[in-house]
Amino acid sequence: MSRDKASTLDADLQEFFGEPVSELYAAAAGQDASPALARALQLRSFLALTEEQIARVRDRVHADMDPDRDMGELSADRLRFDAQWLDAALEARAGYRAALGELLRTMPPPAQQARHAGTAPLRTTAALPRPAAPAPPRAGAARAARP
Repeated sequence: MSRDKASTLDADLQEFFGEPVSELYAAAAGQDASPALARALQLRSFLALTEEQIARVRDRVHADMDPDRDMGELSADRLRFDAQWLDAALEARAGYRAALGELLRTMPPPAQQARHAGTAPLRTTAALPRPAAPAPPRAGAARAARP
């Protein structure tokens, strides 16, 4: 599972939230977890999975290009496919890193989130009185431009 795999942004997440990634996953499973934390960990999971795929393709290409390997086993089509796969995975990685970085830059620090969690906006529950007379049919309508 990707939550058990390391990602290149784990240190940033730990620095931002002040907790190890494993503890962040435990906190995100709780009832009062912030949606921003859940999003950050979802992006982190996608990033870790993508980075694992990149490493697999890299290792496969390295094994295929081993100097001791029989040259008769080389396949240009297989290497082309691996290059396409690697290109797509690197593009996805860049997108996940950018999205997670942007989320961490724009969300309030965890201490500020906790402070605002208990101060939900107040709602008015009293009904407004009904107007004495109904509004005219075109009340508030924009005037038509005259030629």
